[in-house]
Amino acid sequence: MSEKLRVGILGGTGMVGQRFIALLEKHPWFEVTTIAASPRSAGKTYEEAVGGRWKMDTPMPEAVKRIIVHNVNEVEKVASTVDFVFSAVDMSKEEIRAIEEAYAKTETPVVSNNSAHRWTPDVPMMVPEINPEHAAVIEYQRKRLGTKKGFIAVKPNCSIQSYAPVLTAWKEFEPQEVVVTTYQAISGAGKTFQDWPEMVGNVIPYIGGEEEKSEQEPLRLWGAIKDGKIETCVNGPRITSQCIRVPVLNGHTAAVFVNFKKKPSKEELIQKMVTFSGEPQALKLPSAPKQFIQYLEDDNRPQVTLDVDYENGMGISIGRLREDSIFDYKFVGLSHNTVRGAAGGAILCAELLKAKGYITKK
Repeated sequence: MSEKLRVGILGGTGMVGQRFIALLEKHPWFEVTTIAASPRSAGKTYEEAVGGRWKMDTPMPEAVKRIIVHNVNEVEKVASTVDFVFSAVDMSKEEIRAIEEAYAKTETPVVSNNSAHRWTPDVPMMVPEINPEHAAVIEYQRKRLGTKKGFIAVKPNCSIQSYAPVLTAWKEFEPQEVVVTTYQAISGAGKTFQDWPEMVGNVIPYIGGEEEKSEQEPLRLWGAIKDGKIETCVNGPRITSQCIRVPVLNGHTAAVFVNFKKKPSKEELIQKMVTFSGEPQALKLPSAPKQFIQYLEDDNRPQVTLDVDYENGMGISIGRLREDSIFDYKFVGLSHNTVRGAAGGAILCAELLKAKGYITKK
């Protein structure tokens, strides 16, 4: 019997589900044993269910090809086969909230890529380097759910990964106002250029709901637990954003302007960025980047084609930090939206929760 934890992927046939499966191949702690998807995929092998829709740039792992896909709605049946699940289901927010809570109530921890529970007061929304202490709210959530092992944890929006870690590294200088424009890859919509040919050579200046998430979710990351709930940071910077879809497959780029209460030098800002680390690095978690944030001196970096896979897609690349004529400083950030921003970020959360004893064998 493998000592690895048995993992289920809810919504395993979609793009993020596929990214989970690709990243978990040969993971030292976790093994994909169960895949669940919509009723139309149930009963087929994973290879049959995905068909010609495998969207990763690496081959489908042999170990999952012959797994028989479950109906994701058969909660008890799926839950009985796993120690915990990753959720990447494609449903309405109400349906996602209900099904993730149903899995948690079977004593199955749920680590979700979805946004449905990001504002549930006792659900931790985590970037493990930024707010690992939010895991402590799980004990309050378990009391509400009536569970001993089951709970839900989520990761935040993919687009904030390219600037929220940097602002966290600069916390002591007290950022006050932040203006950010994100240039977001089509994989963030679960698409490839084959699926979405009208994006070739095109820019769409609107992504539904994205700007609100970009402005509000960092403040929840910087919040604190009070009376069993995570309270949003009230002393954080005011953030305003625009989110634009661009013809790039993977990688969200952010152009960011910042005003500080305390005026740092450029050298101080760079030093704080490149030395910023957290519990994933201290614990040497399997998916943790050795260096979370890199700074690139060349004027034409970061670039998607050169830098999106930094630290296997789990690191953040920053460049063009310079003084501004209106704001104090401006910079450009880049993060991999389906690795650090989605499946990889959720896997790192699960590793942290295992290391802290929240996820165990059933």
